Amino acid sequence: MSATIIVGVDGSEAGNRALSYAKRLATLIGDECVLELVCIVEWSPYTFQTHEENALRKKNRQEELNNANSRVIAPALKSLEESGIKGHGRVMHGKVAHLLNSIALETNAEQIVVARSTEHGLSTRVFGSVTAHLVMSANVPVTVVS
Repeated sequence: MSATIIVGVDGSEAGNRALSYAKRLATLIGDECVLELVCIVEWSPYTFQTHEENALRKKNRQEELNNANSRVIAPALKSLEESGIKGHGRVMHGKVAHLLNSIALETNAEQIVVARSTEHGLSTRVFGSVTAHLVMSANVPVTVVS
């Protein structure tokens, strides 16, 4: 029986701490543990643009996905491989909390590991951070690493 842990990574120092913690968990669980590394680039469909701007936006979106894959996911997967830990990676556009929870349900994950949000400002005080939203809405346990 395998155990899957979803790990939110973004290439930041905080994201690296979340990855390190998940690697420690995987080591404790053993060979049947798989880390599913997920990098999500926020993407809002709610902008009004011309046809030309939309075409450029689509191109920029693909560039963002490629950059996140090469700068975040590939190095993280390499560190898992060097540690002897099984893992997969994916990059997606969308709402972070929603997608992490969806992936956790899709993979029948045991838990989600993320870093504490570093968001500040009025919007965070009014709407809450991504991490807080994930903790309140996730269908599986969420571990928040400081």
